[in-house]
Amino acid sequence: MSRVETSIQIAATPEEVWAVALDPHKLGDWVTIHRNLHSAPDGKLKVGDQIVQTLILRGAPFKVKWTVEELDEPNSAVWVGKGPARSVARTEYRLEPSAKGTKFSYANEFNPPAGPIGRIAAKALVGDIPKREAEESLKRLAKNLGRTT
Repeated sequence: MSRVETSIQIAATPEEVWAVALDPHKLGDWVTIHRNLHSAPDGKLKVGDQIVQTLILRGAPFKVKWTVEELDEPNSAVWVGKGPARSVARTEYRLEPSAKGTKFSYANEFNPPAGPIGRIAAKALVGDIPKREAEESLKRLAKNLGRTT
């Protein structure tokens, strides 16, 4: 399992950040590895909702089916994604009011297929790319909201 954690301060309220970050139809505006949204519910998400998207890493596109596991608007959300070859990811968003607006914390745990061999191969193939992409995505989210701190 690999884990990526990062955070950013955004000069916007948690409700404003939530409205963008938890709208699947806006993923292309800020998630750097997002390529296509195949399906998503309209309106506010609820626990059990699913989205299907294509992501890309190192030029290789792959489809992920995400399920909303936990939702506490506008404080936190947890997604569980199932990808190719029985790979699984768990992504957490945490939004905390701060003196500068909102602290947005992001964490992702990825379990590649094929056990220990898959973990070694995944590390060799992607290296620190997930951390860099997560950081760049959060910068784009802040910019999309029109305000960074």
